[in-house]
Amino acid sequence: MRIVSFFQQLMTDPLSAVLYLLISFFAMCVAISFHEWAHAFAAYKLGDPTAKNLGRMTIDPFAHIDLLGAVMFVVFGFGWAKPVVVNSRNLKHYRRDDVIISLAGPVMNLFLGFVFCGLLVFVSTLTDEYYIRLLLNYLAVLNLNFAVFNIIPIYPLDGFHVVTSIFVRKHYGVVEFLRKYGSYILLILILTDIIDIVVGWAVGGLYDLFTGLFIRIFF
Repeated sequence: MRIVSFFQQLMTDPLSAVLYLLISFFAMCVAISFHEWAHAFAAYKLGDPTAKNLGRMTIDPFAHIDLLGAVMFVVFGFGWAKPVVVNSRNLKHYRRDDVIISLAGPVMNLFLGFVFCGLLVFVSTLTDEYYIRLLLNYLAVLNLNFAVFNIIPIYPLDGFHVVTSIFVRKHYGVVEFLRKYGSYILLILILTDIIDIVVGWAVGGLYDLFTGLFIRIFF
């Protein structure tokens, strides 16, 4: 488990363990902040100022981080942030707009993953400094993880909102089942490592694709 590995490293190399913890926390703050900002920004542009009025249209991580969710992420590798509140009555085309707002967060993380992959390859041509490359690598991988994980169509993830906004009229029973039991299903998939396998495969493919593209550019 992640926490066991951390304490083992803490006993053998405390400086590296603390630096890794700080890098992990910083990368999480970046991924969460831009993810939630993108949701709030999309909602604002589509006519709903609720998130903006609540102070969520910002990249300040303290506006988005849920304390328990942050601790869970750093310790166990999965967690959550405060959800962005959307008032559907302010949206002119709710189903379409809900899809756009829901996808805004994962798309932002995908874009950041692409950018950090490029920075990683570029910086690697300039320096061999381990911790700089580790930080950029962690930022790239974590943002790609956020992008892929959040498009899974299980409640309460963004992918669930996308699927329900498109298919709710035809498959209402399935939607209500997932809304009621989705959190439990997601937890089981996480604990059994099924999510890790699926997300890891997708993230690995995107990482190789992006870094391979930048390697051809810079070399």
